[in-house]
Amino acid sequence: QAHDVLSDPEKRKAYDRGTGPFGGFGTPGGFDPGSFTGNFGDILSNLFGGGGGTGGRGGVRGGRPQQRGRDLETEVSLSFDQAVGGAKVSLAVPTSQACPTCNGTGAKPGTTPKICPVCEGRGVEAQSQGIFSISQPCSNCHGSGTIIEDPCPTCGGTGAQRTVKRLRVNIPAGVREGSRIRLPGKGESGLHGAEPGDLYVITRVSDSPVFKRVGDNLEVEVPLTIPEAVQGAVVEVPTLNGSKRLRVAPGTKHGTIQRLRGEGPPRLGDKGRGDIRYRFVIDVPDTLSPEQSDAIEQLSRVINGNPRSELFARAQAGGGGRS
Repeated sequence: QAHDVLSDPEKRKAYDRGTGPFGGFGTPGGFDPGSFTGNFGDILSNLFGGGGGTGGRGGVRGGRPQQRGRDLETEVSLSFDQAVGGAKVSLAVPTSQACPTCNGTGAKPGTTPKICPVCEGRGVEAQSQGIFSISQPCSNCHGSGTIIEDPCPTCGGTGAQRTVKRLRVNIPAGVREGSRIRLPGKGESGLHGAEPGDLYVITRVSDSPVFKRVGDNLEVEVPLTIPEAVQGAVVEVPTLNGSKRLRVAPGTKHGTIQRLRGEGPPRLGDKGRGDIRYRFVIDVPDTLSPEQSDAIEQLSRVINGNPRSELFARAQAGGGGRS
């Protein structure tokens, strides 16, 4: 029947379209699954640059496969001043390193790992699934490509040893709560000579009693007395490097914000500095002395008018008030 299909031009066209008696693949040229004898793992390895034969484990045949070290994360606690100005801190990071007894081979000193006879050092086995050949970790060596007959007494054949890595790290000025600092090559050691992973340092910053961090800027609440808000004044305000004097305009309202540009924390990446925004808050005393009460009474006689009259006028004009 197959010869009949291939020798008949019309039946062959139907097969190529996927409508013939064999179903076809619907691709130009009539791809014949029975003629495919390659390994899809090899094809993918060649396409993506593996170059390692079956399984593409990145090592030459017979050699132990390399594996990049894991990335690690740790947290560091900083004061507000350390986060804004930068600091040098000590870290103790639990990690793994190559076993000093066997130099990471996993084998007892004086012996060497043997090439796995099942996978011949590839670390993978190929199993046929119909027309496909699927690669999976070798059942004998569990993907290592080697068999350790005499394990190292120190690491038990793993080739690694738990340790604590101690580092001195420069924290750049301008970090904030949750900033993520990458230290290339400071992570876990790679397997069998592979490159190490990276270390990520997450910053935890304590609050300031004065400044509030908002993005690249800082905010400060500055209390004003009633006379300062009404008449205007020159007030001293805190900065990161001491203090400065700000002029308060007469008639300053509660919540007015005044800005000192470029006086805030450094922006990461040498992009200048943020601002400090001062929010004026009118301080109304809870209790008044007799003299203060008399002064307020005299002021109320001088200042006439109802400041809420315009509010109700707008409400009635918009249909929001009752007549």
